[in-house]
Amino acid sequence: MSTPIAAAANAYASIARMRDDTAKIAGGSQDSGPSFSSVLKDVVNAVTDTAQKSDVQAQAVAAGKSNMIDVVTAVAETETTMQTLVAVRDKVISAYEDVLKMPI
Repeated sequence: MSTPIAAAANAYASIARMRDDTAKIAGGSQDSGPSFSSVLKDVVNAVTDTAQKSDVQAQAVAAGKSNMIDVVTAVAETETTMQTLVAVRDKVISAYEDVLKMPI
């Protein structure tokens, strides 16, 4: 059984890894880090993985094999990851709109 503190630490660690990957892309040359599409793919995969963990925990509670606190923690972790994905999406769209507004 994982504790809420451990789950929160895992969520923040995954967000920190995503931030570090993004910083590498922004600060380095093209061949010195992962591509933008691979970072986006990793973020979407992270959201999918946390959602699947939430589903597994919910099924375990339904079968009587898990604690409700684990489900709540997994759902909260999924929500945090999803909010991060939405924030990144909003920033990408905003940056794209800024580029479109630039004079040629």
